[in-house]
Amino acid sequence: MSVINSLKLNFSANKKKVKSSYDTIHLIFYDSKNNLWSKPKWFDDQLTSLFTNKNFIKKIDSLSVFKSGYNSFLIIKDVSCTDDDNSFYKTEKLGGKTFALIKNFNFSEINIYLDEELCLVRFIYGMYLNSYNFENYKSTKKTIFKNLNIQSDNFKKISNEFKNYKPLISGIFLTRDLVWKPANILFPKSFVQECQKLSKQGLKITVYNELQLKKLKMDALLAVGQGSRQPSYVVTLEWKGGHAKQKPLAILGKGVCFDSGGLSLKPAKSMEDMKWDMGGAGVTVGLMDAISKSKLNKNVTGIIGLVENMPDGNAQRPGDVVKSFSGQTIEVLNTDAEGRLVLADLLSWSEKKFNPAFMIDLATLTGAMIISLGNVRAGLFTNNKKLAEKIFNSGEKTGDKVWNMPIDDEYNSLLDADIADMKNIGGPGAGSITAACFLKRHVNNTPWAHLDIAGVTWKNKSDPLNPRGASGWGVKLLFDLIKNFDYKI
Repeated sequence: MSVINSLKLNFSANKKKVKSSYDTIHLIFYDSKNNLWSKPKWFDDQLTSLFTNKNFIKKIDSLSVFKSGYNSFLIIKDVSCTDDDNSFYKTEKLGGKTFALIKNFNFSEINIYLDEELCLVRFIYGMYLNSYNFENYKSTKKTIFKNLNIQSDNFKKISNEFKNYKPLISGIFLTRDLVWKPANILFPKSFVQECQKLSKQGLKITVYNELQLKKLKMDALLAVGQGSRQPSYVVTLEWKGGHAKQKPLAILGKGVCFDSGGLSLKPAKSMEDMKWDMGGAGVTVGLMDAISKSKLNKNVTGIIGLVENMPDGNAQRPGDVVKSFSGQTIEVLNTDAEGRLVLADLLSWSEKKFNPAFMIDLATLTGAMIISLGNVRAGLFTNNKKLAEKIFNSGEKTGDKVWNMPIDDEYNSLLDADIADMKNIGGPGAGSITAACFLKRHVNNTPWAHLDIAGVTWKNKSDPLNPRGASGWGVKLLFDLIKNFDYKI
């Protein structure tokens, strides 16, 4: 794991006396009307007068560092915590912005004084998400460990409430770790080993090797990896937190640990980031980590297909025809459209084996998705309007936002082939849509959604809740969706 421990959280009552030094910063909150929202009990009359002076408040910008003697203060204005999701998400981002500012200074002690339980918890949650830093392979570590001291008359309630967020933070950080790791360290077999570690948390881990996959007739998935020296695998991670008759919720992830494009070789510049083409599998595993640690009262199954797409003498060729698990034949015109082959077999097999209440797959599937939606939203494609609505609402609530995209029959017809049941690519246009249509052909009647996360898995620049690099996008969305799922679709 990376730096989830870079913030050490301490809870105590709001005290009349505190230890303060030059490496301590005190966070002072104001509401939207510039009223002092939190007052440390150790404030003397002079400090109280200063921080309640309207002229002083107007001159100080939000997120401004202010010094009085040897005391350092961070002024945080316009804090609002009404009982709605938008307000809470805003508070999370404010927490992330706050930590981003503080980590540029040498303060090792951060003191927070606030009694608003839910507001403070979301603020701390945002700080944690921004605290992530992947430096596993650096000889010199730059991570600065900080004490986060929460002083409140409600500190016991706040401490208990924050415990609910720890599994989610763990899952997001695990996803980020996996996506950050280079392909010489995280390849299919070592990814399997990462999954097996989670058995200690009550997850049932089942690993299918190539011999077993051949017997299952997952030939489309196996075709992707046949040019690699690394064997391919399918891994299932089962959490049984619901009653015995409750249908499982299936989350499927594309796990292409490195994508060279195969014989349809990518340009060098397009290849250097392809260590994170396993982002869908990373989200799936991080989500199952969070679910098992939270002990959710749902039955959830994570399914990931782990392959490498490499060009050697045994690699599949453009023009090859392979048969999927569904029995349908596929003409492979472009070996760089490989992720859909992996997911096609996973979808058909998972539907038959688990009979899930819904299936949601995640994949860094198409560059076209980045052209369509940039790095803000993932593409959502689905055969079920109610499922689409639930996913969209969870995205708006958590900040992992999606946008509903079409999968009309006119797009689907672009996949028709002359010598097989379908091609693995459509035409030059609507690349993300035809990829989703391809997946839909491998789903029968189960409510299904496809999330194309190509534009949101990796951030080239930081934002309040995501330092630059692997984002962990999707863990929050799916955790919220599953936690609140009512089986009405």
